[in-house]
Amino acid sequence: MVRFKVPRTPIFGLLAAWLVLFGTAAPGLAAEVYDLLFKTGTLDGISRTSVLDYERQVSARDNKDLAARETGTISLSFGPDEMAELMFRQGDKHRNLGSFPATVGNPMIMYFVETVVRDMASTAGGSPYYIRNRVKAALVKKVPIREETIRINGQDIPARSVTLFPFEGDPNREKMHGFEDLALTITMSDQVPGWYYELKAETGEEKGTDTGKKDDTPVYSSSIVLAASEAVQ
Repeated sequence: MVRFKVPRTPIFGLLAAWLVLFGTAAPGLAAEVYDLLFKTGTLDGISRTSVLDYERQVSARDNKDLAARETGTISLSFGPDEMAELMFRQGDKHRNLGSFPATVGNPMIMYFVETVVRDMASTAGGSPYYIRNRVKAALVKKVPIREETIRINGQDIPARSVTLFPFEGDPNREKMHGFEDLALTITMSDQVPGWYYELKAETGEEKGTDTGKKDDTPVYSSSIVLAASEAVQ
């Protein structure tokens, strides 16, 4: 395999910071939503020889390089000492994303939110620290939990989903270049290995083009979907 050049700011360190933050819930937070998003034990009962593959699709209307660089497969496997290891792959290229305690839970939620933060900062500009703090605040707000049905391998499976709007009411919305309406939707099910079925971020409306037609490409979209063929337990 050909290895990617490691970014100057490795995502491992950033994910470690998320791990510390969400390892314990502060009193007074919206506990029900928090417990769903950061459910512990989500990797328990999964064979340590198994690999969970997630397909990440990224599009960014004004940042084509981002889409080409960040679309690929994220594999979660298990290493020594009960560690969950994440690897990003594109064809014969790969890069390690880090190792995290499998006993805590599935680190895909932390990978998802951190990549959305980085993608927004590189596309719309602005401080990644400000963006990250707004996302952190949204992750612990009380929001509706929807009961849904997802279809996997021809089977209907009960699931739950929540949608978060990190910049709703933000005083800096007008400076966010289409990201002000960013929506983060997480779909989860006990019958899906690793708990998370889909983690999706999307923002942006249609805009006119030089030809007068509307461009229906979203300003930004990122989806991570469990792609394992045996996804139903």
